Amino acid sequence: MAEQIIFYVLAAIIVFCSIMAVTTQKIIRSATFLLFVLLGTAGLYLLLNYHFLMAVQIAVYAGGVMVLFIFAILLTNEPGRDVKFEKPGRMFIAALASLAGLAICGHIIFYNVDRFYTYVTKEELHMQDIGMAMMGTDKYQYLLPFEAISILLLACIIGGIMIARKR
Repeated sequence: MAEQIIFYVLAAIIVFCSIMAVTTQKIIRSATFLLFVLLGTAGLYLLLNYHFLMAVQIAVYAGGVMVLFIFAILLTNEPGRDVKFEKPGRMFIAALASLAGLAICGHIIFYNVDRFYTYVTKEELHMQDIGMAMMGTDKYQYLLPFEAISILLLACIIGGIMIARKR
């Protein structure tokens, strides 16, 4: 019963902060709300007894990526300036794209939840298995996407520096 209450509190915090992150006009506040979303997600991992993922969530995302976002905001924008709302047509297209993404994710989750439960209930995963899955090059291993994200983050840092140099 206590776990359910904690889950609902964390879910409410995540939903509220997610909505505030995309609707607030102050960009620094938006980044702060995103930080609370990432910390709430870490709380969900802790609730699921995924201590490693909780630590990674806090260290990498809430720590490293948020520092990167804050530096990018400070280098490229004036943090005290209000962000203007988009035109209604663009907001409608963005809402439509969000609903399409939600429908696709819901479809994937709905049709794969049985496979997930049979996989999870087999046995506990060891750190070596997680490491091999993340850094392996075989089928269903994720070295290529991991490196692609690293290159994308490097390109974002370089882009932020180049935009800041032009000022």
